[in-house]
Amino acid sequence: MEAVSFDPDLIHAIFKLVWTRRALEREKNEGANALDCEVGAGTSKKIRATTANANALKLSCEFLRMFITEAVQRAAAIAEAEGVNKIEATHLERILPQLLLDF
Repeated sequence: MEAVSFDPDLIHAIFKLVWTRRALEREKNEGANALDCEVGAGTSKKIRATTANANALKLSCEFLRMFITEAVQRAAAIAEAEGVNKIEATHLERILPQLLLDF
């Protein structure tokens, strides 16, 4: 049985949203910095679109699937040790620092 993963189109849409927001923030910051100093001709950065190829998206989907699976398993182990049948936010908060270090 093949493991269910995230939809690459969904992950691509999320990435594009983040890239767009960061580009807008950069433009805003560069606009504020332009008032502080003079910029010579030809020194402005060209804004270019950021893209991801299909293999990178598949790999990102697999990484997210593994990350979330591991987080749920670790949180379930904490919940089970406490004698609780339901994973709560506090269980995830407790495993998150080590999980981030491991990944």
